[in-house]
Amino acid sequence: MNTHKLFRRSRIRLALWYAVVMGVILSLSGLGMYRALIRSNWKALEREIESIAGTLHDSLEPMLPASGDPVVILQQIFPELCLSGQSCHVSASLIRRHTIGISDRSTYYIRLFDYRGKLLAFSPNQPAQIPNRLNSTSWQTIRASDGARYRQFTTILHGADVNFAENNSTSWGYLQIGRTLASFDAETRRINIILAVGFPIALGLVAASSWWLSGLAMQPIYQSYQQQQQFTANAAHELRSPLASLLATVEALLRVPPSERENINMMLDTIERQGRRLSNLISDLLLLSSLEQNTVSKPFQVCCLNDLICDLSEEFLELAIASNIQLYSSVPEHLIYVLGNEQQLYRLVSNLIANAIQYTPSGGSVRIDLKQHDLTAVIAVKDTGIGIPPGEKSRIFERFYRVDSDRSRKTGGTGLGLAIVRAIAQVHKAQLSVESEPGRGSIFTLQLAIHAFKADSSQIKLPN
Repeated sequence: MNTHKLFRRSRIRLALWYAVVMGVILSLSGLGMYRALIRSNWKALEREIESIAGTLHDSLEPMLPASGDPVVILQQIFPELCLSGQSCHVSASLIRRHTIGISDRSTYYIRLFDYRGKLLAFSPNQPAQIPNRLNSTSWQTIRASDGARYRQFTTILHGADVNFAENNSTSWGYLQIGRTLASFDAETRRINIILAVGFPIALGLVAASSWWLSGLAMQPIYQSYQQQQQFTANAAHELRSPLASLLATVEALLRVPPSERENINMMLDTIERQGRRLSNLISDLLLLSSLEQNTVSKPFQVCCLNDLICDLSEEFLELAIASNIQLYSSVPEHLIYVLGNEQQLYRLVSNLIANAIQYTPSGGSVRIDLKQHDLTAVIAVKDTGIGIPPGEKSRIFERFYRVDSDRSRKTGGTGLGLAIVRAIAQVHKAQLSVESEPGRGSIFTLQLAIHAFKADSSQIKLPN
C-alpha cells in the first residue's frame, strides 16, 4: 500500500484525524479527572477541618465564662495556648500531655478572638506573620511569609448566660481552625507531574495506534482498489482479443474481391462469432455488476427445483453427447420449492453444469443430484474432469480466472461463470462449497433453504 501515493496520503490524513480526535478526547478526559480529583481532595480537606472545628466548638461553649477575665479562663482550659501580648513558653511535655482533639499538631493550629475581634490566644505553631485582626469570613486561604499556604475556618462561639445587651453582640467570640495545605499542594504537584509525563506518552501511543489502525482501515479499500485494477486489466485483455480478431477480419473482408463469395461468407461467420463472444462477455459483466450491487428489483418467487434440474438436464444433454460425456441426473419424488429468482437460479446451475462438461475430458461423466436434508435443499454437480489443484480453490470464483486458460478459451469461456455462480448464491443467501482432487474431478454443492415441498406419487423421469 505504501507504493501508492494516493493511499499513503489518505492513510496519513486518516491517522492525523484519529490522533487529533483521540488527543482532544484524552485532554478533556484528563482535565475532567484532574479537576474532579482536586475538587474531591479539597472537599475532603474542608470536611476534616469542619469536623475538628465542630468538636472544639461543642467542647468549648459550655465552659466559656459569662463574665470575668477571659484570658485567665482560657489559660485554664487550654494550658498550651499562647496568650496575646505575652511571651509564649510552652513545655514540650505539657503539649504532649494535653490534647484539644487535634490529631496532628504540626498540621493544625487554632486561634481565639473575643466578640470585638481582638486576638486572645493562639497555638504556638500558627503561621508566622499572619494578621492578628479578625476576618470573620467562614473560609479563607492564606499564605504565610515563607510561601506556605493554609486553609482557615472561622466559627462563632456563644457563651453561657452572656448579657448580649451589654456588649451589643450576639456572640462570645470566634474560634479559628487552620490547616496547612502542604500535603494537598504536594499531592497536586504529583498529579501534575504524572499528567505532564503521562500525557505525551499517551499521545505517542495514540499516534502509533492511529497509524496502525488507519492501515487496517485502508487495507480493505486498497484490496478493493487492487481488485478493480485487476478486473479492469482482465476485462481489457478479454475484450482486446475478440476486438482485434474482429477488426482483422473486417480489414481482410474489405480486401476480398466480390467474386470470392465463399471467403466472404467465412469471414462474416468469424465476425458473427466474435461479435457474439463480445456480446456474451458484456452481458455477463452487466449481470455480475447488478448481482454484486443487488440492483435486481424483481422480488423472489416460489421456484420448483425439480423442474429446474429436469429442464437443465434436457438442455445440456445434447452438449454432453457431442462431447462424448455421460450426463446423469437424480431428483426426489416429492417436489422441493425455494424462494428465489428463477432465472438467476437457472443461470447458477447451468453455469455449474457447463463448467463441469467443459473441464471433463471425452469419455467422462457429469452427475446432477437434488436432495433434501431437513429443511435444506442440496444441489450437487459432480464431474470426473481434470479437478482443481489445492492452491487454486480459493481463486476459482474470481473474475476471469481459469484453471486451464487454453481449454476455456478454446471452448469460448469468459472466465466469469463461477464468479456469477458465487454472486447469485450470495444474493439467495445460499451456501456454496467445492471439493476437488486433481485428476479425479470436482463436486460443487449448493445449499438452499426450503420454502415448501409437496408429495408427488409419480416419479419424475429424467434423461440418462
